[in-house]
Amino acid sequence: MIIAVDGPTASGKGTIAKALAAHFGLPHLDTGLLYRAVGRQVFLNGGDPNDSADALAATDFPAALLDDPQLRSEDNGGWASRVSVHPAVRTALYERQRAFATQPGGAVLDGRDIGTVIAPEAEAKLFITASVAARAQRRFAEMCERGEAVTLEAIEDDLRRRDERDSTRAVAPLVPAPDAMVIDTSALDRDAAIAAAIAMVECARTK
Repeated sequence: MIIAVDGPTASGKGTIAKALAAHFGLPHLDTGLLYRAVGRQVFLNGGDPNDSADALAATDFPAALLDDPQLRSEDNGGWASRVSVHPAVRTALYERQRAFATQPGGAVLDGRDIGTVIAPEAEAKLFITASVAARAQRRFAEMCERGEAVTLEAIEDDLRRRDERDSTRAVAPLVPAPDAMVIDTSALDRDAAIAAAIAMVECARTK
């Protein structure tokens, strides 16, 4: 069984995807981490994330980079969003994601184009969303815990920019698959969001 979990930054899709993987005994891939690694590699190379050639060169990042804690930083998230608009980058990372999705037994993948591009045949497709205000509050709390100096207003502005960039790019834009089940987590706590997701996947399995 392939479970596709898509949605914007800080919507809760990563938490939900991990919980689904644990519940159904499936391997999990955070595909956004691959793009974060490309963004980080562009930075380390001294390149420009808006330059297609620089971004493509960074797709050849060392596997050890996936363990770099800087990948989760807010600044690097912006770099990841910028490199992800390049078709050549998405093509370079496609096969890696596709191989993970189609492994024997299935898998859970979360990202922005899993149900539309990477695994359109997924038995269960979820689209996790939330208001910008709710997502900004969550990200603000996370960054404060890490000791990062940020303002709520700056985070909201960054999320809006990312949403615009991700949803309007020419290749694999952030949109729900036509048959995706949508969960708005704006007013849901972690346990309620996970319970809703599990119920939806169970429903999809019985169809």
